[in-house]
Amino acid sequence: MAISRLLPTDDARDLIAMTREVCQKELAPRVDAAEEARELPRDIFTTLGDLGLLALPYPEEYGGSNLPYEVYLQVVEEIGAVWMSVAVGVSVHVLSCYPVATFGTEAQKEELLVPMLSGQRLGAYALSEPQAGSDVSAISTVATRSAEADGAATAYSLTGTKAWISHAGHADHYTTFARTSEEGSRGLSCFIVPGDAPGLTFGTPEKKMGLHSDTVSQVYFDKVPVPASRRIGAEGQGMALALSALSAGRLGIAAASTGLAQAALDLAVKYAKEREQFGSRIADFQGVSFLLADMQAAVLSGRAMYLHAARLRDAGRDFSTEAAAAKLVCTDAAMRVTMDAVQVLGGYGYTQDFPAERYMREAKVTQIFEGTNQIQRLVIGRALLKD
Repeated sequence: MAISRLLPTDDARDLIAMTREVCQKELAPRVDAAEEARELPRDIFTTLGDLGLLALPYPEEYGGSNLPYEVYLQVVEEIGAVWMSVAVGVSVHVLSCYPVATFGTEAQKEELLVPMLSGQRLGAYALSEPQAGSDVSAISTVATRSAEADGAATAYSLTGTKAWISHAGHADHYTTFARTSEEGSRGLSCFIVPGDAPGLTFGTPEKKMGLHSDTVSQVYFDKVPVPASRRIGAEGQGMALALSALSAGRLGIAAASTGLAQAALDLAVKYAKEREQFGSRIADFQGVSFLLADMQAAVLSGRAMYLHAARLRDAGRDFSTEAAAAKLVCTDAAMRVTMDAVQVLGGYGYTQDFPAERYMREAKVTQIFEGTNQIQRLVIGRALLKD
């Protein structure tokens, strides 16, 4: 189904067209086999990086494209409509670059951000822990200050465990939040840890319901040395930095979820036009056509929500409440639309001969990661009720 998009420039329209072409040529032929084999398609990320699709919202002087967030998110949506695991991976990588791009010094941007945006490096965002998911202030990974060998500079030693980390074992850098003091939410700091750092190891990949090509596992830090030059922002600034980044990350998941819902809708419409019962297309039965109409309304609502939040961000206005609402609406819509797609396909929707069952399994986790939808409601409620 053709998507009606309002894009700000001809270049943005060309970018969407290129993304759609790459997705059909490079991603679509591989998605089923890779998901079944639970393989992270590292070469796909290299291809997307070479095309500049991993650096779209960041400044040109560091290798980005300086595009509005509303354009970047529509690229993510296009990818999500073909391969949700890859769309989530793009969002995670872009999120991993955010602290350096936003809070880093000029020297850090030159040293760290340029390689991050080059397309040759893949990032991970190491925030969650086994006992610290929604409650970021409960992070227990510790960054202990120590003197480097020459005694002239400060370094840190990181010890602890991170959980549910996308790209674990494959990433080239881990944007990591660790405790530098016992001051609760004011005791966290942010570090960029190289993927080959000594003392950094990884658990067995989680056996998830869906998103099988998004490799997720625990990450273990055993006295991992990190120079002070890789601490982003001041000590104790980590909580504010993490929450700021998550607002942008929630929009990435909202856009990817909208793409997933669009794919499910397209599949359901195509099937309903082809499937005949009682001498008619099932699309001609009011019960089915109304179901499809509700699915379309949900997709359009989600798209409008995430684009509104993105446009606020692009205008330099606060968008945290709108990002939470977009994540909530888009992911709930993805769950509902993918379930309805299975219903439209009937028994075939429950088989692996069609992707509807995969779409439904993939949609469920979108209501959980980047802050559960209960947390999004908490964010929205607090914004409404604050004095």
